[in-house]
Amino acid sequence: MPGERALAFPCRNAPVEVLLVRAADIPEYVQDGVVDCGITGADLVAERGARVTELLRLGFGSCTLEAAVPEESQVESIDDLGGHRVATVYPGLASRLLAERDVFVELVDVTGSVEVAPRLGLADAIVDLVSSGNTLRTNGLRSLGVLFSSEAVLIAAEEPDDASLRLAPILASVVQAREARYLMLNAPESALEEICALVPGSGAPSVLPLAQPGMVAVHALVPAADVWQLLPRLEAAGASSILLVPVERMLA
Repeated sequence: MPGERALAFPCRNAPVEVLLVRAADIPEYVQDGVVDCGITGADLVAERGARVTELLRLGFGSCTLEAAVPEESQVESIDDLGGHRVATVYPGLASRLLAERDVFVELVDVTGSVEVAPRLGLADAIVDLVSSGNTLRTNGLRSLGVLFSSEAVLIAAEEPDDASLRLAPILASVVQAREARYLMLNAPESALEEICALVPGSGAPSVLPLAQPGMVAVHALVPAADVWQLLPRLEAAGASSILLVPVERMLA
């Protein structure tokens, strides 16, 4: 078995070998054919300008690339940044996105702690990744708006090989499953029409007869985001023994 510090190891239940490297290096590894596919941030793929194919958005690591200025700045919008000095860890991506808006700035390439650049007099504004916005507020900055939305993505070569194309739907089944719950409940047959009308999801629910006359079991996939509003409505409609369980994988 590989140790905790191993950077390369085989998967136990799949014909896949995993290589752990810096996320910023993955686009180039995939582009150059060192690996068949990789998981990294969409922002890093765009910054590198890597010649790869995005196979799947993975639904985690969500953030936005935003322009921000000090609270006291006179700059009110991204379009007002023209001619200003802008610090960023993403010079390639920032310059392209700003140029698309006909905004031309003097970029200051930094490698970290971008938020302190205006306070040090290094730049008038910054372009950096934002998740909650707390770091901007803590450093006295306000956002001018979003330039790019990012999350973790599965990428492969420009012409993906069979291994990558087989892996993508397997990972997609996990991504889809995160957004669903498996609902099971018992109900009187007289309440079945109302309960089925309440249950959203990917098709008609399954209805099974129970040993008790006049009672049925209802099974269905429901959106995870809806369950807190759904459960009291089902109970009010006559459902009982309601059970919700996570879904490991789901192919729509």
